[in-house]
Amino acid sequence: MLSLRHVARSALLLTLSGWYAVSAVGHPLKNPPLGHMAEQQTRHIATYFPGRMAGSPAEIIAADYLNQTLNKMGYQSHLRAFEARYLYTSQDGRQNWHSVHATSVIADRAGEVPQQIVVMAHFDTYLPQSDKDSDENLGGLTLQGVDDNASGVGAMLELAQRMSQESTHYSLRFVALSAQEAGEQGAKDYLDSLTPEEKKRTLLVINLNSLIVGDRLYFNSGVNTSSVVAKLSRDKALSIARRLGIDAARSPSGTSCCEGLKALDDQHIPLMLVSASDWRLGKQDGQQQRPISSHFPAGTSRFQGRIDNLQYLDRYLPGRIARREKDSVRILLPLLKELATPEGR
Repeated sequence: MLSLRHVARSALLLTLSGWYAVSAVGHPLKNPPLGHMAEQQTRHIATYFPGRMAGSPAEIIAADYLNQTLNKMGYQSHLRAFEARYLYTSQDGRQNWHSVHATSVIADRAGEVPQQIVVMAHFDTYLPQSDKDSDENLGGLTLQGVDDNASGVGAMLELAQRMSQESTHYSLRFVALSAQEAGEQGAKDYLDSLTPEEKKRTLLVINLNSLIVGDRLYFNSGVNTSSVVAKLSRDKALSIARRLGIDAARSPSGTSCCEGLKALDDQHIPLMLVSASDWRLGKQDGQQQRPISSHFPAGTSRFQGRIDNLQYLDRYLPGRIARREKDSVRILLPLLKELATPEGR
């Protein structure tokens, strides 16, 4: 396990080469088509920050990149460091607690009133939690995490960029969580950071997770989200998708719990959960992303470095990254504009 001192030193060294990574996205187009920036950012994050495990040098540099990017868009963005730990199981069955120093990113933009809408995505990749994980090459330093979850962060950044040019009634917050792949600790820490008043002011959290590999986009509400909020968020998103001819659906119940946000759902913070999967398969729990095939033998790409990378996904799902990022932004941008400034405001 890396010590904090070793992580900090490694991060400093990597930052020297990271200046290229920060500028590698290139000059933005004057009027980029919807989804262009989301795809560009997804590819950039996957390429330059693989192995973004909580507490790793790559995670620290990725967090700094996201923080700088959001600040340049005009948001008041900051890094939030916190301690996380996870139980590691060795091959002989022994278990030990390992600690990591994780870093999330929180960016704010004030509206006319303090009530806020939050757009959230985790940026960390899977942290192996057993010798078995390592033996099966789950997670680790080479995992690009294109689907899980550079895709969600890419879409979040484009939404942030486009909303930065809008005057809104409600305030906006964009959150990139770390340590979600280590027991959903990023969401728990974020919840701990909120005062009771801030919790009350949170009108909706839109969570973006794994948008590429699944057969279709799903929009679900949290289990404890009211039917009124579900109608204004989930049902409205599906209505927009139908109007645009985009294949999207909801789970059989219309709810899901909770794409890593159970801590928020338990506090009755309203949620809309956006991910690509296929609820028609398996146990209908949404965990199987697509039918089992020779290229996706488990019906999923999660945590698998040999599958969840740009080269593999571009080869076996050609054009999918660009199309799914575009579809996500085409649905979510008009929804977010409407939610942030309701008609009549």
